[in-house]
Amino acid sequence: MQWVKPSPELTKLLVNTMGDFDAQKKSMFGSTCYFVNDNMFTGVHESHIFLRLSEKDRGEIKELYKDTTQFEPIKGRPMREYVNIPPQVYGDTGIFKPWIERSMKYVVSLPPKAAKAKKVKK
Repeated sequence: MQWVKPSPELTKLLVNTMGDFDAQKKSMFGSTCYFVNDNMFTGVHESHIFLRLSEKDRGEIKELYKDTTQFEPIKGRPMREYVNIPPQVYGDTGIFKPWIERSMKYVVSLPPKAAKAKKVKK
């Protein structure tokens, strides 16, 4: 499967929505993603916006929005805590922002990502 360039419209929508949140913006998957304590919690991948959610919240969003899918940046390699949210969620700021808040709250509860040990040259 060929890589699809991230949607500039979705990137702009996410950047504009994230203005109210205290998170670090970084580039991942060739697009914009947001992190707290070096843990990624939302971003744009190809033509999707994804969120990292607790098991309970993943169940709830899948029940409320049947078009919610597993986030799989590489075919056959799903990221288990992440879901692609449907346009009806990110298309309505009143719905989207509370889901971002849930995602951020979940990620803040996780331990900070440990720094990788540097490899020693031989």
